[in-house]
Amino acid sequence: MSDMLSPVLMVVGTSSHAGKSTLVAGLCRIFSRAGYRVAPFKAQNMSNNAAVTDDGREVGRAQAVQAMAAGIPVTVDMNPILLKPQSDRTSQVVVLGQARDRRDARQYYDRVAELWPVVTGALDRLRAGFDLVIAEGAGSPAEINLEPYDIVNMRVARYANAPALLVGDIERGGVFASLYGTVALLSPEDRALIRGFVVNKFRGDPSLLDPGYAMLEERTGIPTLGTLPYLDLSSVPNEDGLDWNEKHPNTPSETVIDVAIMRLPRIANVDEFQPLIAEPGVSVRWIDSGDELGEPDLIIVPGTKSTMADLDWLRHRGLDRGLRVRRAIGTPILGICGGFQMLGAELVDEKGVEGSGQVSGLGLLPVVTTFEPEKLTRRVTGRIAGDCALWDTSDDVGSLDGYEIHMGRTTAIPGAALSAAPFTIDGGAEGCTSDDGRVVGTYLHGLLENASLRRAMLARLAARKGKQLADMPMPLTADQALESLADALASHLDLDSIGRMVGLPVGLAR
Repeated sequence: MSDMLSPVLMVVGTSSHAGKSTLVAGLCRIFSRAGYRVAPFKAQNMSNNAAVTDDGREVGRAQAVQAMAAGIPVTVDMNPILLKPQSDRTSQVVVLGQARDRRDARQYYDRVAELWPVVTGALDRLRAGFDLVIAEGAGSPAEINLEPYDIVNMRVARYANAPALLVGDIERGGVFASLYGTVALLSPEDRALIRGFVVNKFRGDPSLLDPGYAMLEERTGIPTLGTLPYLDLSSVPNEDGLDWNEKHPNTPSETVIDVAIMRLPRIANVDEFQPLIAEPGVSVRWIDSGDELGEPDLIIVPGTKSTMADLDWLRHRGLDRGLRVRRAIGTPILGICGGFQMLGAELVDEKGVEGSGQVSGLGLLPVVTTFEPEKLTRRVTGRIAGDCALWDTSDDVGSLDGYEIHMGRTTAIPGAALSAAPFTIDGGAEGCTSDDGRVVGTYLHGLLENASLRRAMLARLAARKGKQLADMPMPLTADQALESLADALASHLDLDSIGRMVGLPVGLAR
């Protein structure tokens, strides 16, 4: 490696969900505010929440959010390897933003050596173009059974000679044992790279932890550089999805609009619903059986990485019957991406993209989807083109930003009765609306992140009930939430010590 390459700060965790992605995003914003050109990096990510780059390739959603925090566009170098689970055993392997093939775990690990040059090449390009790269690990670096196949945790730190922060989630319990045990299981070379502990999600008086920190440093030689409180991250796009069981902040008496979203096993891009969840007066319920459907004001069938398998799951759970009942009553139904495909009359997979064969869809839209090996990924700008139960051309929403990630091509059945397509993209029609406007299907992810469209839709749904949404302030945008996150981290981290690790003072003391 050239000495001209910029430093790397590594963030690893004692487990998944310890807070690595959040810490990287906050640090990206902190170093960016200090005037440095900073880029995030995660060598290998496993997630069905993906983002599309400006040049039409896909990366993990977390790296897109971290790039937003750094104030730069996301690129494939920030997440060179993306694994998108398609079943309990197989994942689609996306390399530098392009789908390559589908492998099970053993096949992937047997061939992981060929991906290491992809990882180092991407990291070196980032280091050559930025003042600092903040790299995120995956899971835990102490998964000793997987250490020979590591291309995302301490092997990256060793390659870049990067100091590492180890994050532990105190809410899970046993945080001191987790931090100590993780360090103990590392090789001496890797252990020497761990320069600081960070404890995350603490509720209470942090001084109560001081004796534990002292003993931990005595036994490991590693100081604790911060205790992060439990933070409200509801407005920060969440890579790993949402907490299905978390209670909604609105009480039943405050709920004006009840939204039911199907909790598909391979649900994808679930973060796009966070702005909806944050809206005052809106209650979002995640349902996985027909008995839970109730009487919602809107039903959403979301995207999925495995449309045909999740359609079969949906039928086994009785959700198909529930949809037909609500359709007859006139409840609006929105299908996004894979959900759009399910709402159609038929799904055809002659090329083995998701398996093989041909199955009937839910029959709520007169369209047919044919799966193709080539994935379509692109960022798009569109406009409302047709009227429906959710919005119409009289709504002043302007242009809409969104993105597409799908392998199916959906076409209308000739002669079918349809309303105008809901959107136009580059002058062409996009999506499908039933003849009465009650069922809408679209390939556009991110629609509900457009505040003007979301508010217009909610106002229309409330009006159907003879109600109005309270004139409440808009929920935080993702950028505002990242700014708030950075402020919180700056208040609870020893930023002077972290800055010295990489030779870049941030000018903010703890």
